[in-house]
Amino acid sequence: MDTHGHRFHGSADRLRSPERVARLEVDRVVGLSLEGIEARSVVDVGIGAGVFSEAFAARGLTVSGIDVNPEMVAETRRVVPDGVFTEALAEHLPYADGSHDLVFMAHVLHEVSDATQALREARRVARLRVVVLEWPYAAETFGPPLEHRLDDATIQGHMRAAGFSQIERITLAHMEMYRLAR
Repeated sequence: MDTHGHRFHGSADRLRSPERVARLEVDRVVGLSLEGIEARSVVDVGIGAGVFSEAFAARGLTVSGIDVNPEMVAETRRVVPDGVFTEALAEHLPYADGSHDLVFMAHVLHEVSDATQALREARRVARLRVVVLEWPYAAETFGPPLEHRLDDATIQGHMRAAGFSQIERITLAHMEMYRLAR
C-alpha cells in the first residue's frame, strides 16, 4: 500500500479546499487594495462576517467598519476585537472628511438605496483610495441574482457622478474590483 502517495493526495485536497481558495482570494483582494499606497487605516463598509476586516487587521491596519446588520457587527467585533465597528448605512458614513486612508466597500453597491451617495461618502472619508468589490453582471458567478447586480457601465456611472476621475477595474475570479481616486 502506498501510504506516501495517499498522504500527498490528502494534502493536495486541503490545498484546494474552498476555505483555502476563499482565504487566498481575500488576501489577494486586500493586497490589491493596498498596492501602491501607504495605508495605516481602513473603513470596511458592509463588513459582513468580518473576513476583510480581519485580513486588513492582520496587515497591521487600524480597522473601522459598518454594516446595517447588528449580527454582522457583533461577529466582526468578535473576530477583530481591536477594531471599531458600528451599525450604520453606507450612504451616511459616521467618519470625518479624510479620516481614513482607505475605504473598502465589498458587495454593497447593489444593496444600497443610493449608490452614488454611498460612493460620495466613501470619497469624502478616504484620504488615499476607495476600493469597490462587486459581483460581475454574469450568470456564471456567485453572488446575488443577476437582476440585483449592477453592470459595469452603471457602476462606473455612479463612480463618475460621485466625483471619481480615476477608475481602475480589475477582474478577479468571481468579482470585479474597482480602485478609485479623486
